[in-house]
Amino acid sequence: MVELALVVNSRATTLAVSHEATLLHVLRNELGLNGPKYGCGLGQCGACTVWVDGVAARSCVIPAHGVHGREITTLEGLGSRAHWHPVQQAFEDAQAAQCGYCLNGMVMQAAALLAREARPSEARIRAELSGNFCRCGTHVEIVRAVQLAAERIAGGAA
Repeated sequence: MVELALVVNSRATTLAVSHEATLLHVLRNELGLNGPKYGCGLGQCGACTVWVDGVAARSCVIPAHGVHGREITTLEGLGSRAHWHPVQQAFEDAQAAQCGYCLNGMVMQAAALLAREARPSEARIRAELSGNFCRCGTHVEIVRAVQLAAERIAGGAA
């Protein structure tokens, strides 16, 4: 067992975890955070995306002990029903979710992009999200949701 201290969604936590545990395992099984999903287990589909110190990362391939002392943000920490992040609200408004498989990864990756780049082009949005798999084909709505969120964040009319 390894002692793990980290900040998850602005809350400090300490727990003992197996040396083999992934960050995804800790988030879902130890902390009950179900935003990040288990998809491929290889870091390729994006369903498990979280932020580690503000940078989008695939939690299924990150050893839990590798984030000791770091700040982790999950979909639950990005916003809540009472006060959604603009990307979350835009996904709802643009009806960009269908099955929900990719939703966590798309939202977390899009929010990370918009935190770095206020007005990304459509091509930039598509490139940023290209590593996140969507099984049901809502790509057009997803891109529109990110564009809508960018407009709102930048203060434009939407």
